Amino acid sequence: MRRFCLLAGLTCLLISTPLVHLRAQSPQPADERAWEARYRDTTSAARIGEYIKRLTAHPHAVSQPYDRDNAEWMLGLFKSWGYDAHIESFDVLFPTPKERVVEMIAPRRFALKLQEPPLSVDPTSIQTAEQLPTYNAYSPDGAVTAKLVYVNYGDREDYEQLDRMGISVKGAIVIARYGSAWRGTKPKVAAEHGAIGCLIYSDPQQDGYFEGDAFPRGGWRSPDGVQRGSVMDTDYPGDPTTPGIGSTPGAKRLPLNQISTIQKIPVLPISYADAQPLLAALAGPVAPARWRGGLPITYHVGPGAAVVHLKVTSDWSLKPVYDVVATLRGATYPDEWILRGNHHDGWVYGADDPISGMSSVLEEARAIADLVKQGWRPKRTITFLAWDGEEPGLLGSTEWVETHLPELQQHAVV
Repeated sequence: MRRFCLLAGLTCLLISTPLVHLRAQSPQPADERAWEARYRDTTSAARIGEYIKRLTAHPHAVSQPYDRDNAEWMLGLFKSWGYDAHIESFDVLFPTPKERVVEMIAPRRFALKLQEPPLSVDPTSIQTAEQLPTYNAYSPDGAVTAKLVYVNYGDREDYEQLDRMGISVKGAIVIARYGSAWRGTKPKVAAEHGAIGCLIYSDPQQDGYFEGDAFPRGGWRSPDGVQRGSVMDTDYPGDPTTPGIGSTPGAKRLPLNQISTIQKIPVLPISYADAQPLLAALAGPVAPARWRGGLPITYHVGPGAAVVHLKVTSDWSLKPVYDVVATLRGATYPDEWILRGNHHDGWVYGADDPISGMSSVLEEARAIADLVKQGWRPKRTITFLAWDGEEPGLLGSTEWVETHLPELQQHAVV
């Protein structure tokens, strides 16, 4: 997903570089290069791989037990390496699904699976009871039945094309493919044009067999694979109930009906196996050439006989997020803070995003701590941060920054 950087001079860093900006207390050039060489020599790709395996052994989205387990495990690592470390927790609004239904009721009945089946080649895929279902976080609750219209990517330009074709989505459910724009734009723009529901599917042209072999033969999305993700609008990041302030005990919270970042119409993501029967049932004009994807059908825009029922209900309770904060005090300028962050939550396992990055940051922190044991000290204070709740909308990082903003404005330098 696209990343948005954050607030008041605090730069979001998602890189894993050698020792940059970190100087020995009174270095000579040769000494500095020697320390850098030691740093490079002590880092281990194999150790990063072990971190990845441990952190991705179970699903670890916000609200799941392994999310907290991972935070506590990382806390133990940082402490064992000599950091002054703690977990800072915030209670945030994070909806999780209770009921999801998508069914085509005309011209024939077809109930969508809305789930990813276990695969024998992937032992973790059997952990279905631990996984969040396939859904888009911050879709409003709703139950709607209407004719279906295909809107390509659901960009504003696509609706201009529909206008030129004389096709309206008012009162319709739209189906859009992932890509071109951020997923939250699709239901937002659909609602602006009068649609009452939105489905988002992964077309194999961008994310499947059109590009290469699908999993398990290759790395591209399988027919039943579904892209989870947040559709929270972008008026502001973080906990939707506490814009501009930390989500701490006693914080004044907005009621649900006053939160501008929750979408206006129900939305769900679906696989291309589930999408194909819906798209094949559409009538109306043949889609423009640039709208046609990789499915073995003729792409029509609709509307026509295809009528769909969509229902979404969620648990809208507050859920905890767990930020791990680990600090190494600087020797010369301890009041100047270098902040180094990556997030640790994933929609399911997150081995690529975010755990490949989080594991690299852990190894960096371990290697720096190893240099300290050998006599090196950084001039400035270094704080490593393992953020929680990034996937739903920068929840953990935003709440931490909003809570500590006066300190950060005074001390944060990188």
